[in-house]
Amino acid sequence: MSEGLEDRDRKELPIERGFPIERVNEIAEKEGRAKMYYRPIYTMHKWWARRLGCVFRAVSLYTLLDDPEKVSVYEPGHEGGTLAGYGDDADSESDLDVASLLERVDMTDPESLWELYPKDVRIEDKKILDPFMGGGTSLVEASRFGAEVVGNDLNPVAWFVTKKQLEAGQTDVEELEGAFEQVKEDVADEITQYYKTPCPNSDHDADVMYNFWVKELDCVSCGHTVPLFKDYRIAAGRYENDDKYNVLCPDCGSVTLVDDWQSESVCNDCGHDFVPKEGNVSRGGKYNCPDCGQKYGIKDAIQEQDGYDLRLYAIEYYCECCDDSGKNRAAYKGYKRPQEADEELFEKAKEEWKQSKELRNYVPSVDIRPGWYTASTQFEGSAPGAHDILQYGYEEWADMYNDRQLLALSKLLQSIDKLEDDNLREFLLLCFSESLNYNSMMIGYNPAYNKATNIFKTNSFDPPITPLENNVWGSEYGTGTFSAMWEMVKKGVEYANEPTERYISDGDTHETPPFSQPIGEESSVTCNDLRDLEYENEFDLVLTDPPYYDNILYSELSDYFYVWQRQLLKKEFEWFNPTATPRAKSIVSNPAENKDVKIFESELKEGFESIHTALKDDGALAFTYHHSDSESWGELLEALCEVGFEVTATHPVSADIEKFIQGEAVSFDIIVVARPTTERTSASWKSLRRDIYRTARRTRKQLEENRELSRGDIGVMEMGACFREYSKHHGKVQRDGEIMSAKEVVQEIYGIIQEASDIGVEDVFIDLLDSPDPSFDDINKLCRGTNATPEDLKEMCLYNTDDGFELGTWDNEKRRAYIEERTNGNGDEHLSNLDKLQFLRYRYEKGQAVQNYVDKWGVDDDLRELAGRLADVTGDDTYTRVLGDRDITSY
Repeated sequence: MSEGLEDRDRKELPIERGFPIERVNEIAEKEGRAKMYYRPIYTMHKWWARRLGCVFRAVSLYTLLDDPEKVSVYEPGHEGGTLAGYGDDADSESDLDVASLLERVDMTDPESLWELYPKDVRIEDKKILDPFMGGGTSLVEASRFGAEVVGNDLNPVAWFVTKKQLEAGQTDVEELEGAFEQVKEDVADEITQYYKTPCPNSDHDADVMYNFWVKELDCVSCGHTVPLFKDYRIAAGRYENDDKYNVLCPDCGSVTLVDDWQSESVCNDCGHDFVPKEGNVSRGGKYNCPDCGQKYGIKDAIQEQDGYDLRLYAIEYYCECCDDSGKNRAAYKGYKRPQEADEELFEKAKEEWKQSKELRNYVPSVDIRPGWYTASTQFEGSAPGAHDILQYGYEEWADMYNDRQLLALSKLLQSIDKLEDDNLREFLLLCFSESLNYNSMMIGYNPAYNKATNIFKTNSFDPPITPLENNVWGSEYGTGTFSAMWEMVKKGVEYANEPTERYISDGDTHETPPFSQPIGEESSVTCNDLRDLEYENEFDLVLTDPPYYDNILYSELSDYFYVWQRQLLKKEFEWFNPTATPRAKSIVSNPAENKDVKIFESELKEGFESIHTALKDDGALAFTYHHSDSESWGELLEALCEVGFEVTATHPVSADIEKFIQGEAVSFDIIVVARPTTERTSASWKSLRRDIYRTARRTRKQLEENRELSRGDIGVMEMGACFREYSKHHGKVQRDGEIMSAKEVVQEIYGIIQEASDIGVEDVFIDLLDSPDPSFDDINKLCRGTNATPEDLKEMCLYNTDDGFELGTWDNEKRRAYIEERTNGNGDEHLSNLDKLQFLRYRYEKGQAVQNYVDKWGVDDDLRELAGRLADVTGDDTYTRVLGDRDITSY
């Protein structure tokens, strides 16, 4: 910071005074479920843990607007016209009105500025940096305000994805459509000829949507061929058969409809009796030989037999001819067993691939790099997503595909390479790369929802034992095909040219007309280590989403896309020359690089130092952070303060961060705002503690009286206010003659916030029921600032983690056992109101009498109030009915 510039002279940003998390979350809840409709630009290509656009638009709105004289507001759809309605003379007085909106933002009522969220807002003279740009959401959203945006990422895949998002607004849609049609005319027929199957209704061909394969091994005891089926489900019945299930008959191999895949069934073709849920694979990764009963480890057998065999066992088809002729839906789109013609077609593709020497130049001949997601047993340490695909027979990236897929993908990539225009070629490469999510033998099928799963449904490389082969080019139906991904890329480019905004008014969602400001007009991106950037005193705002410990090892996952993108991009960009993405310099805790949490914290601090240097003296740093516990908060606060920042605000957001089935470390997102500072004064812990205590209590009181926020959200904002108090004295807080560290202060702040709280176990459990996808991290979050602890909830069996995370709802076996033990034990004094209501709910479900218990316990206001809350949050009014409806309670 320049000498003599005092912190108090800088303008306070709206986000430092307040942030409308209620409004943001209202949109985020909807956008998280429908990204394709809200912001299709972010569905053009996969990136992990991508922030929702509405979050970064809101953060941009509340950080970029600090000077009303440099703000212009336009009504979307009204080209060039200044927004009417802000004063009698909009052209001359709009600045005054924006100033009024800015002045009215505070912690208790931050929504005045929210009026501009759906408006076409332009800000002059703002330059934004995101040094950890990842999927580029921050840059895309800031560019819509007319700011100059600069992005950087160490990962070449992130660089390429963000580059194309920012270039989409300057790309002509018709020219892009012409490039796609050129590729379609060149290779579509060549590819789709290999995805035909005899129609089961007549003597013509139908389109293959998906080929279902199963891995097979020889029994080590008797030599019998063992197909690795966990069960024999294929897919739920649809249309006229939506009350049935498609299953594979293990005896004759036909696809047959049954009433219940979990019960004994009879094959409609051969009459064989079997239970579809009983396959040949058991827990622990072992097969069970159906001939001799031998059990053996699948991984061990694969290594001993030098691989496995694959057998085509089912096909999902669509017949356009039968559709046009008026047959019912279950006839023209359904499941069938493969025929000899299907096997011959695959062999024909294999032979063509064997003879196609030129096409092999388009397939990455690159070894899979040993890493935590690919060979975790080679390393010591721990992190989410550990796997060892090298032990399952995968050595090169090309091993993840069958020969027909390699033939189709290489033809497609060769055709894309022929395009002369660099920009158009790169967009079709982006489309190709995105289609790899669904076009390898690393994907499976979700039988309950009748759709393919993508390779990253878990945050790792998890080889399926029943892989699914997609139709690479695509047919009328199907997920993840190249033609389907093309539609997503095209819509993303259309949106970038004329972005719109969706907002909620009176509970209804509305979409604005197109904005006249396209995305990415003033933008640039680099591929580098942010610690090597040479910016100094240049940016008004750094808006970013830094890495979090070991949550996602981007470099390892992105290699899957990188090796294919590299086939075309290595000629043009030096960062695509290596055979893998940079890993050693990634700021993340990774056992495969012998980088632990301490190294991560040290490197993140170095990153903050570079950010501090790049910022202007009065600039701001705003970033999202995955909050876990007091330890991580302490490390973060220490790193920020040590390099010359003070935390000026924190705001919780319930933004989507892609829920990973495996490897999710946290689920609680926070916006942190920090500013450069030089003014720090000494303080005793005794005096600072009083200031922090008063700040926490005042903040809580103001929020409880003026806003409808959860206890956890209020706790986060309390912490932010307390951190701001501490930041003024970092490195100069003394207790008993010793300087306190940020970690020590954070621990104390936690204790202060928890004091005098009247929120208990039942309140926390209600909030968990109201969470869309509750996890253990939500328990940590919701318990903070309350009288409840995670241990309290576990002791009461309100959650358990024995077989994945489960809530102790009324129908949970462990929770029922806990309640019944107390009910049948020595008295009602051991039963909480929650125990009683869940006990009554269970008895009602079983048709057992409940009125005698209601009479025995009595119904007071507390019990009735809790029953109402349970009914509201679950949508199950049985909780209230069992307390007062004689028709229900008297059996």
